[in-house]
Amino acid sequence: MAKEASTVIGEPNYNRAKLWQIVLFTLNNSSTNIYMFAFGFVTYYSTGLVGLTALFVSQIMGYIRIFDGVIDPAIGVLIDKTDTKFGKYRPIMILGNIITILSFLVLFNIHGLGNGMKIPIFLLALVVHKIGYSLQATVTKAGQAALTSDPKQRPIFNIVDGWVTTLLFTGGQIVVANFLVPKYGGFTPAFFKVFIPGVMIISAILGILAVIGIAQKDNKQYFGIGEKTTKTSFKDYWEIVKGNRPLQMLTMAAAFVKFNSALFGDQVVLMILFGIIFGNFGLSGTISLVLILPSLLFTTFAATIAQKRGLRYSYVRYLQGAVISLILLGGLLFFANPGDLSFSSLSLWTIAFTIVFACAKGFTSTPTGLALTMAADVSDYETSVSGRYVSGMLSTMFSLTDSVASSFAPMSIGWILAAVGFAQAYPTADTPLSPQLRMAGIVLLSVLPLAGTMIALGFMKFYPLNKEAMEGIQAKISTMKNVGPSDDEEDEMPHAIPAMND
Repeated sequence: MAKEASTVIGEPNYNRAKLWQIVLFTLNNSSTNIYMFAFGFVTYYSTGLVGLTALFVSQIMGYIRIFDGVIDPAIGVLIDKTDTKFGKYRPIMILGNIITILSFLVLFNIHGLGNGMKIPIFLLALVVHKIGYSLQATVTKAGQAALTSDPKQRPIFNIVDGWVTTLLFTGGQIVVANFLVPKYGGFTPAFFKVFIPGVMIISAILGILAVIGIAQKDNKQYFGIGEKTTKTSFKDYWEIVKGNRPLQMLTMAAAFVKFNSALFGDQVVLMILFGIIFGNFGLSGTISLVLILPSLLFTTFAATIAQKRGLRYSYVRYLQGAVISLILLGGLLFFANPGDLSFSSLSLWTIAFTIVFACAKGFTSTPTGLALTMAADVSDYETSVSGRYVSGMLSTMFSLTDSVASSFAPMSIGWILAAVGFAQAYPTADTPLSPQLRMAGIVLLSVLPLAGTMIALGFMKFYPLNKEAMEGIQAKISTMKNVGPSDDEEDEMPHAIPAMND
């Protein structure tokens, strides 16, 4: 009969990190996130400068995300099998960033190629980009299991990540919408000549700082139960995935949450909302600036709750807040018109929309950061029940479902816009508001995210790793480090633990 993972033997002996190590390693996520931000402009580059159709690009962007998910498990195994004198994680981080730089150098310079070469090189550059991006991004989740096991320290990652990500994306949106686009007359070759090198330089600097942050912890003694860790063969991976219920539930929930977050961050959706419904694309940069403080408060509050009540509790409460705010946002957009939103002369409408939009975006997007840390909990759970340390493979399972689900974001945008007459080109700031475009905006910013949130809540009902369960898991790992996993534990693979009720 299978044993429960929460079996406690002794007291936890936490592996703790210094604050500066957590802060610097957090920047690895920022290093890859800035490429995610820049990737949002591939659609305008490929349709405006390369000459591809909007529907074709939207589908390709979706398929490339699926490809990203398909290769992720292989990358996870690569990370788990990596063992060099420079550690497990640092070589992968550096390699990933170099590959991503090379892919962008090619991707944003294909407009000068002959027509017969544009599509093949475009597709090849996208594939190479996803390989490099996945290599570096996977370490963000996998490395946290080695960085710290203290449940009070792990949410610090979410606070720092939330602050840096907010400042990065807000600053990026302001620079693009309020400076680069007006200066270079839109998404022109001159725009990309300045924008893309800037992205690559910032990402490289952040990546180097992250390597410094993980350096001391990138050591075998911090991997699972150290030298006593059970060796894992390729045939063991399927059994691990099949038996790890927390992994199954959280990856599915996180996938739909990421889908929602992708919609809120997509440049085409922002163009529909601010450039067409409200008639001024520059508002996307302005509201990003206005929402800096609320976004930081959402992130900090979520991590504070997690430190006191556990990551699962905070995750579920934020999803519940998203349900209410998304319904309100859909209602406001139904009555919105160009000129209604203005920060030069505040009106009741502007105040109401800003509050509701801040809540919708905050409750919808913040859980994506929490899932990064919860992946470390899932890794520790696996160690506690099997003695194995497979943080790389487990982390890429999150990426697999995440990529497949989020691939439907650009696909959904393409399908919806094609249905309202925009199959050849995306709407721009010069496109007049129509009932069809209004409805497209409501579906993309309210209806689809609401459906995704409800599905995620359903999966989280069966995710069992609450605060008490994790305390038991850490206590068990501490004992295993001293005595090693028993033969019975390795054979029985006691993955099944009861679901927790809210």
